[in-house]
Amino acid sequence: MSKAPASLLQLATRVEARLDEFLAVERDRWADLDSELAQPINEIRRLVLSGGKRLRPAFCHWGFVGAGGGDTERADIDAGAALELMHAMALFHDDVMDDANSRRGQPTTHTVAAAQHAEHGWAGESRRFGEGVAILVGDLAFVYADQMLEGASLEATRIWNELRIELNIGQYLDILGSVSRTRDVAKAERICRYKSGKYTIERPLHLGAVLAAPERADELLPHLSNYGLPLGDAFQMRDDVMGAFGDEAVTGKPVGGDLIEGKPTPLLARSTRRATGAQREVLELVGDPDLDADGVARIQQVIVDTGGLDELEAHISALTESAVASLTAAPITALAKTELTQLAEFVSQRAV
Repeated sequence: MSKAPASLLQLATRVEARLDEFLAVERDRWADLDSELAQPINEIRRLVLSGGKRLRPAFCHWGFVGAGGGDTERADIDAGAALELMHAMALFHDDVMDDANSRRGQPTTHTVAAAQHAEHGWAGESRRFGEGVAILVGDLAFVYADQMLEGASLEATRIWNELRIELNIGQYLDILGSVSRTRDVAKAERICRYKSGKYTIERPLHLGAVLAAPERADELLPHLSNYGLPLGDAFQMRDDVMGAFGDEAVTGKPVGGDLIEGKPTPLLARSTRRATGAQREVLELVGDPDLDADGVARIQQVIVDTGGLDELEAHISALTESAVASLTAAPITALAKTELTQLAEFVSQRAV
């Protein structure tokens, strides 16, 4: 397991302080109108301040510094906070789509709201109320993310909008792949790239670079993509490994969660491609609503036995090496190259 770079922890502290400051003001503003309106803001604060790796702000920061920006500029910190709020939106909505009960070791917003509805004996269906609240809270986080980027250049705004479009397209591909039981490697890797990889690494790098040097966009962005695209794929593939094999005490998610939900991952696609007839029968259990712990264990063993896990691990390593090698030709500062090299190792080998 790779250790988080010290610079990542330092940046996380600055971004969290900005988020805490901003959301506290918003909570108090709306609570003054009606005390019940503190709750939606508190749900955003609960999620964004309860953990997370702050990777998107980090890649934005090193795109910013790499293009010549300062180390502690407000525009950079605000962009990092915007990325965390946008990511929170995706998590609120993703938890509803996946019917997830926990996130980062805590109950998800829709389950909290559903429990509140049931406790008070309110009219209607508790589940629908909970999901409605979570969708609205996610939408609110999305608006706040935009607010953090007010005043950004036209070039930055264009990248921000493309990032958000790609994220939503990726989420659609993900749910479509789940219900259609996609097991094709190329399709699974496309889902992997658009649902997470691009908005985690490539686009934050682009955003940071154009915030610092919009006039250098044509020069910088292709080089940052040469690093960000393969590493973004490696990042999500590592996430897929944790989604199939991760320890709930470490990840904060159920063991085998991706297998229970039927996620169309490159790991599952590779295992299916290599499986025998009997092994395919076991892999067909992925996404079964009645899948229990024994069933998860059987699927995990087949993934190992087919060589699908080893194949994906080798691919993650190759993608990471390609990303790091691309930095040699990138027209960015030496410090940014050093930090991006360390981040590449961390995101591709992490356990959380």
